[in-house]
Parts: sequence; C-alpha cells; structure tokens
Amino acid sequence: MNIGGFEKYSFIDFPGCISSVVFTRGCNFCCPYCHNPELVKPGGDAPAAAVSEEDVLTFLEKRRKYIDGVVITGGEPFLQPDLTEFCQKLKMLGFSIKIDTNGSMPGMLFDLIRDGLADYIAMDVKTDPDRYVPLIAREVDPERICRSIEIIIGAGLPHEFRTTCVRPIVDEPAIRVIADLLRGASLHALQKPRNEKVLAPAFFEQNQWQFSDAELDAFQSILSQRVQRCIIR
Repeated sequence: MNIGGFEKYSFIDFPGCISSVVFTRGCNFCCPYCHNPELVKPGGDAPAAAVSEEDVLTFLEKRRKYIDGVVITGGEPFLQPDLTEFCQKLKMLGFSIKIDTNGSMPGMLFDLIRDGLADYIAMDVKTDPDRYVPLIAREVDPERICRSIEIIIGAGLPHEFRTTCVRPIVDEPAIRVIADLLRGASLHALQKPRNEKVLAPAFFEQNQWQFSDAELDAFQSILSQRVQRCIIR
C-alpha cells in the first residue's frame, strides 16, 4: 500500500466509530477543489505523516481495544493493487472498514463488498456523470460512475454520497441528474468547498465558484425528494 498519511484517532470520519484514517496516494481524478493535493500523484512529495503499511498495522494491533474501525481514503483507494490484502489484514485484527471512493472502479468495489471487506461506503458524486470530462477527469466512462452508485445502494451496507458544490462543476441541472441516480440512497451530503490548500488555486481565482445558502437549500430540497436524508456540510 502506498500510504501518504495516517491519522491515528478520528471521531468524525466513520459514523458511530472511533477510527484511524489511512490516506492512500494516487488519484485518477483532478478535482480543482481537492484538499489533499499532495496525495493526487502516486510519486508526489510524501507528506510529513507518511508511514509504512507495517507501521500502520503495528499501531492498530496495539490499539485495537480503543479503535473500532479504519477509514481508507485518498487519493483513490481502489488504485492500490494491495487494497484487498490490506483490508483482509484489518479484518483479521477485528476492525470495521469504511472506504471512501470516487466510484470509477465498480468492479473492484463490487468484489470488496462481496468478500465482506467493507462495512461502510462513502462515494463522491462530483456532478452529472456525463460532465466529468473535462471538469473532473481527462477520461472516465460515466457508466462506471452510475454502476458504482447502483452497487452501493443495492448492497444494503451503511453508505453515503457526497457532492462538493462548486460552480461551474455543479448547477441545478446536475443536481437533478444526481438526485435521480441516488434514488433510495440513505444519505447525501452537499458539501461547501474550501479554497485553501487545493489542487488548483487558480480555479478559484477565475470562477465565481460559491453558492449562496439559499441556492444550497434549493439543492437540498431537490435531493430530499429522492434520498432518505440530505444534509448540508
């Protein structure tokens, strides 16, 4: 596992659990508002918190009386060739596992769920999948995004979807498409972006990127008609 950072204790990243958070390095998307830019490139500069897989597992084994679960985030965790083996090791230690994903690799997502190696899934839905190129990635099959959504909703596991609300990536037509795709989902979070320590600072200088509270409320109303619960973060 190419681990770019490790947070030993978190009380907010895994609902209902005291967790540790593993940050994997490498992502196939280039979201301008990404707040972990040092993790996007697999060979990029390692942040100060970078640790080895062995160090992570050693810490977790010693602290498993105090930690309920492990969050694997990124970057994009499914780019890690050893993700399955790493999850198996975590399960052998007795931890619940939360996976954060961008949904671009539905086959691997399905296998991980099928094998009982995920207990909670969080997926970012960036915008209407047909608009990912060129706003989010140079290339991505929108059907992969849609398939991942179907897998997560159909799996019966605790889950959430998230959309960071930034113009022009998100607008009302995109929200309506997302709402239809997420029909029946347990939770959708509309997220307010941060414009500090981001992948593309120039994006925020060139665009009127913010939505008003009233506009976010309108988005929430649209989504609340399709998902069980929609919140604004």
